[in-house]
Parts: sequence; C-alpha cells; structure tokens
Amino acid sequence: MAAICEVNAQWARSYLFIARPRLRPKAQFKFPHSYGPIGLRQLQKSSTPSNNSEDTSLAPRKERGGSKLFKTADEAVADIKSGSTILSAGFGLCGVAETIIQAIHRRGVESVNSLTAVSNNAGAAGGGGLATLTQAGQVDRLILSFLGNNKALEKKYLSGEIAIELCPQGTLAERIRCGGAGIPAFFTPTGTHTLVQEGEIPVRLEPSGKVVEKGKPREVRMFNDKQYMMEEALTGDIAIIRAWKVDEAGNCRFRYTTKAFGRIMAQAAKVTIVEAEEIVPIGALDPDDIHLPSVYVDRIVPATAEKALEIKKLRPSTSFENEESSKNDALIRRNRIAKRAAKELKQGYYVNLGVGMPTLAPSFLPEGSTVWIQSENGILGMGPYPTEDEVDPDLINAGKETVTLAPGASTFDSSESFSMIRGGHVDVSILGALQVSAAGDLANYMIPGKVFKGMGGAMDLVSNPDETKIVVTTDHVAKDGTPKIVQKCQLPLTGARCVSTIITDLCVFEVDRQRGELTLTELAPGVEVKDIQKKTDAKFHIAENLQSME
Repeated sequence: MAAICEVNAQWARSYLFIARPRLRPKAQFKFPHSYGPIGLRQLQKSSTPSNNSEDTSLAPRKERGGSKLFKTADEAVADIKSGSTILSAGFGLCGVAETIIQAIHRRGVESVNSLTAVSNNAGAAGGGGLATLTQAGQVDRLILSFLGNNKALEKKYLSGEIAIELCPQGTLAERIRCGGAGIPAFFTPTGTHTLVQEGEIPVRLEPSGKVVEKGKPREVRMFNDKQYMMEEALTGDIAIIRAWKVDEAGNCRFRYTTKAFGRIMAQAAKVTIVEAEEIVPIGALDPDDIHLPSVYVDRIVPATAEKALEIKKLRPSTSFENEESSKNDALIRRNRIAKRAAKELKQGYYVNLGVGMPTLAPSFLPEGSTVWIQSENGILGMGPYPTEDEVDPDLINAGKETVTLAPGASTFDSSESFSMIRGGHVDVSILGALQVSAAGDLANYMIPGKVFKGMGGAMDLVSNPDETKIVVTTDHVAKDGTPKIVQKCQLPLTGARCVSTIITDLCVFEVDRQRGELTLTELAPGVEVKDIQKKTDAKFHIAENLQSME
C-alpha cells in the first residue's frame, strides 16, 4: 500500500509540474498576434457615448415587482436627467412616441437638456417627432441616418447649434441590435471606401463653417478578400417607443411598419417607456402575437397623441390624371427611365426601389408579373399607393409615403430588413444618383456646403453588389447641365464599384466594375452617340449591337 501511495504522489507531482504553466498569473498571459490590432485596452476605451461608465447613473431607476403602469407620460418622464441618451423609435412620423416626446418637451429646456437622441431621423420639418425637442434646444447631439427636408434642423447643424453623427440606416439598426444583445462591435461592408470609414463627415461645426468635430475613423479588416469595417454597438439610458397593444406585464404588439426600430431600441436601453394605443390585461395577447417580450419594458403609459401622416400619397383615381401628368416634359423623361428600369425586374424577383424615380418602375411591368418589392423600413411585398379609404398611418414606405400591402406580404423590423439587404437576398436594387463614375462608384447623399440630408439606407443597399445587382436611374445631366456620368466622382461616395447598370433619359450604360469601364448599349429615340459624348464626362465603349431603349 505504501508503494502505491508513493507512485500516486510522484504522479501528482508530475501532473502539477506539467499543469503549472497553465496556472500562471493572468498578467503574464499574452494574446496571440492573430487577434489583430484591436487590443483589450482599445476596447475598454470605446468612444461610443452611451457605453461609458459615467452614463450609467443617468438612466432612471429600474424597479422590479411593482406595476409598470403610469397614469400619464408626464409621470413616466419626470426622472429623465439632462445629458441622457434617448433611443427614439419610429420611421419618419410612423410609430413615433409622440405622447412621450411631448411630455419631455413640457418639462422645459431648464429641466432637461443636453440630450443625445438616437433615431432613424429627427422628426418632420413642420413639427412632430424629435423636431419638437431639437427646436426647443433640449437635444444637443443626434445620431441618425437621414435628415430629409428638415431645413430647421439642417440650419441648426450648419450654425453649430447641434451635433449630428450620420450613420447608415442598416448600420444604425445593427449597432442598436448588438447593444441590446451584449455584442460590443461588429464588422460590416456598409460604408467602406467612404467618408464614414475615414471619419471625415463633420459632426459639429462653428457658425463660421469651420469643422470642430469629425467622425471617428473605422478599423478595417479583410475577410474572404472583401473589405469590412468595424462599428461599435449603441445603447441608451432610455428608449421611448409606441406600440399598438401592450398588456400590463409589458408585452408589446406592433402594427405594420411601426415595428422599424421599436423592438431593438427597447432591448438596447436601460429603461424603456412604451406608450400604448391599447392597454390590455395580462393574458389577453396570444404568445405568438407578441413582438416585444415584457422583460424589455419598464414603464407603460397611454398614448394620447394622434398619429400623424408625413406624406399622404394616393394612387390616381382616374385615367384623366395620368393623361394630364403625361404632358409634363420632366415626367415624360422619368417615365422613359422607369419603363426601361422595369425590364430589370424579372418574374419572381425580390427588389428594393429607392425613393423617387425608382418607385415608378413597377407600373410598367407586364400584366400578371409578380415582383416582390422590399422597402427598407420593414416591408416585403409592398403594394400600390392607397385609395383614400385605404390610407393607414401605420403603413408607409421608405420615402414616408402611404402605401398598401400585396397579398403574401410581410412586415418586420429594421434589423431584419437590412439582414436581407446586406446578406444579398435581394436580387436588384434601384437607386437615384448625383454622380456615377466609369468604375461604378455612386454618390447620391451629400453635396458639401449645399446638401446635407444623410445617406439613409443607400450605403447598405449597395454593400453587396456581387449578390444584389445595383441599377441607377437618373437624368443624364443635372439641372445646371453638368454631366452626372463622370470618369471619377467628385462628391462623397455612397459606395465604390457597386453600380452595374446606369439608365438615364438618354441612354443605358453597362458597367464593368472590375475594369472600371462603361459600355453604351442603348439609346433613347432621337438621341445619337454624339449627344451622349457631349453630355457625358467619362470615356465609354460603344456596343456593336447598339439598341433602342423603347
């Protein structure tokens, strides 16, 4: 027995000797070089404003066990502190927590100010949404994807009164989703080769126009021979959302396109306040109908503000309206472009149509064609504009216009929508342009010093051109007569080497994105090659079998 014990003791000493290096102090451990340039120290110094330790104390107190019901929104927002980061759901004015926003506004700029607001956009130019708070001076900083035609906000930005961080719409949704899922950062192809990657989009200006704060340059990595850049997650102290039905436990159900940012923002906030159009008893909602589980909701208030329509768009009720509009020269050009663009939409395709001219293409599809139209605010199977009786403020497209749903349609949130887009599940995407280069570079969201509207979802839409064909529809020249088809874009890029086909009112170009070359393949009736040469600031080849656009 003693011999056996001695053998076991020797084995134990040998085992401990072998294992000892694994037990060395943590401070001596070195990360392998393969982990790349991102070190632990860099991650700890994340610059995301809502993720630092100082922001933690700004969130209202979260209480478990008591009732989540508040009689009024004023009571629910009474402890929101100045300097807080607020995640504000909605798309345009659709699904916006207007009741809660008005309650924050009633507290006054002396009581609550210096807010950072994260939203897809910042309300409407005429008021409503976050515009109520920005105009009152309660918001000091915005993180959003699109300003649109909000001239008052654009003026505040250009005069240095407010800071604006522009973020591609799909990236914004994913940053928020990751924040709620405990993922600190991720890599995306969206925004590579643009000012977003370089951190060169001005965030804050002086009244003189001098840039006092820029964005942050992104780290770049190569995966499978494709360039990606790192984006950090976003969280907030408070999320404010609007839901259709909410039970007393906090389970939420949304309607149609009000889903856009509601679910993911509630998940990414320390405290979520939801305004409910209808508050129902626990158990009244079928578990399969719940879009947002109660664990993410802390306070419930009744929605008292009326829903607003940003753009009420109706389909023509008579052929007379179409006949009258067809006499407009501009519309004749647009219809010519849209008719040709419709040929890119094959039977059974899933397609995304940008705001404006691209939305005309489906009206030129052959009768009986089935094309599934995706709208990045959360629709797959978008139908035509509604009649007066069909108007629903909870159902809009990416251009904030009222729409309908086709049979077989589905609705979902923005995170799901941009997974479809970045993942290459959409067959064709049609967008407008300010400039397109011979290599297929696209610029369509900013003219420095003149236009500052934001990129919206455009950078995401062009992020996977090998899987999703990118088609540009545009007038051949700008209003001042300058060419929009150029050898090299002078305006900030939306995407690099992403466009495959360019359709203008004068012709069609096919783009060789690898070689960086254009080929003229079609001419509009009455247009000659010399006209194209005169109005195009890029070299191009001429197809042997040059065809007509009609």
